[in-house]
Amino acid sequence: MPHEERALRADAARNVQRLLDAARAVFAETGPDAPLELIAERAGVGIRTLFRHFPHKEALVRTAMKQAVTERLPPILYRTPDFPPRAAIMVVMEAALAIIDRERNTLAAAANPAALAAEVVAPVLEPLAALTEQAKQDGTMRSDVTGDDVARVLGMLTNFLWVVPEGHEGWRRYLVLVLDAFEPGAATPLPPAAPVVDGDAI
Repeated sequence: MPHEERALRADAARNVQRLLDAARAVFAETGPDAPLELIAERAGVGIRTLFRHFPHKEALVRTAMKQAVTERLPPILYRTPDFPPRAAIMVVMEAALAIIDRERNTLAAAANPAALAAEVVAPVLEPLAALTEQAKQDGTMRSDVTGDDVARVLGMLTNFLWVVPEGHEGWRRYLVLVLDAFEPGAATPLPPAAPVVDGDAI
């Protein structure tokens, strides 16, 4: 590859990174209706450069959220073996909710914030299901709870985030309350679980 082409690609990659960082910062500061021109200005590029990489706002928003998840979620998932299964469930759910809370204005800028939020938490559903089974086996999780139950609770808490004042983190209270309901001792028998629609637990 010619040196000039490599330099152009490196410059383009830097511009994309600056635009994504700027988008998350501007949405956080200004709100989901922040103009794209302001994002381009914060990134130090022209609006044409923004549209060259992201032809519309939705593309920018979705890529910015993917960046947030890639930065913050994998390190948490890699650490789950360091915790007992029940504690690991708390750590993973807390991490997913914290991403949504921190990036709520970026999410709100999407055409369908709820759908994008579901995509954000999707990577944790399989690990949570496995941790649920492990917690049941070691006796720290009630035996009638399933991975789908845990996923749906995460979905409910995700929806709850939208009614908590920004920066308040009141959702942490309800995460603790809900996880206490998974305690095996003195648990009320559960009614039958509803079937999962289209394979989506949220």
